[in-house]
Amino acid sequence: MGQRTPLYDAHVSAGARIVDFGGWDMPLHYGSQKDEHHAVRQHAGVFDVSHMTVVDVTGSDATGFLRALLANDVAKLTTEGRALYTCMLNDDGGVIDDLIVYWLGGDDYRLIVNAATRDKDLAWINEQAQAFDVSVTERPELAMIAVQGPDARALAASCIDAPYRNDALALKPFTGHQFGDLFIARTGYTGEDGWEILGEAAAINKLFHALIDAGVKPAGLGARDTLRLEAAMNLYGNDMDEGVSPLEAGLGWTIAWAPDDRNFKGRQALEAQRDNPTRPRFVGLLLEGKGVLRSHQRVVVDGVGDGEITSGGFSPTIGRSIALARVPAGEYSEAAVDIRGKLQAVKIVNTPFVRNGEVRIEI
Repeated sequence: MGQRTPLYDAHVSAGARIVDFGGWDMPLHYGSQKDEHHAVRQHAGVFDVSHMTVVDVTGSDATGFLRALLANDVAKLTTEGRALYTCMLNDDGGVIDDLIVYWLGGDDYRLIVNAATRDKDLAWINEQAQAFDVSVTERPELAMIAVQGPDARALAASCIDAPYRNDALALKPFTGHQFGDLFIARTGYTGEDGWEILGEAAAINKLFHALIDAGVKPAGLGARDTLRLEAAMNLYGNDMDEGVSPLEAGLGWTIAWAPDDRNFKGRQALEAQRDNPTRPRFVGLLLEGKGVLRSHQRVVVDGVGDGEITSGGFSPTIGRSIALARVPAGEYSEAAVDIRGKLQAVKIVNTPFVRNGEVRIEI
């Protein structure tokens, strides 16, 4: 038996298929992964993400500490509640984890890091914090859900206390604030609009049930993965890890190079890689025929070399198989993937594949 979130009993009652996910007993689906996927794209779905790790960083050196720790620059956060997506790197420029950081005002920040990397993340953060006047506090008492989809915010607003509804609906993308006993952020991992909501276990449990009563469909890990793949959102451990830099994972946009004197962890290694013309490309793939693209399948670029799929699967929205892949440097738009010993043609496409319910690639 793994760790259980405060919503475990609710998942079982709703008929979820429970699987192990990084040591947590989590819902894979509630009967139909495909139906849950389409519900998020077309209406609204709610995910339990309480296995994620919440870390608060406070103290007089908090800003300076995070500017040294993270590849993106928290100095960009000039409005209270604003959030930033970033990577936390080792000295070689590899990704220890990708995370979201919120500026809560003053010297207070909140980090949301991945569940599977919790132990190493906390160890690294605390080690780096020793040279700064900061306090690093994990918040295990906080549960978290994500309600996503075109109707998600409107339905979720009907389930929170009336005095906060209008202000919560007015949140701009990548912004979060405390509303009563809930911290609500307009963020997500599906390519759809919506909220991620943190609060004490009892409050989140009550909200989860209220959302379902309001017509929001519970969704599991399976739909979460197909949704994030269509949105071309990286998955830690697949698309990047400690041996892969943000530049090799299509996350160059998350690196703040200016100012030149901000010496964040991994900067020197990244600068050397940035100027390397042979650095691999990170691309989207669309399978031309039948079959399913999977992680670790070999990508063959005729006359150039081989690459590898990092994330792949069937896209319920597009009706075709798609993938993210690291491929050799060069200018080309076609390749092939080795599927069970047979080379199948793929087209290299710009990502995201799907965003806000719309297919963004040419089929």
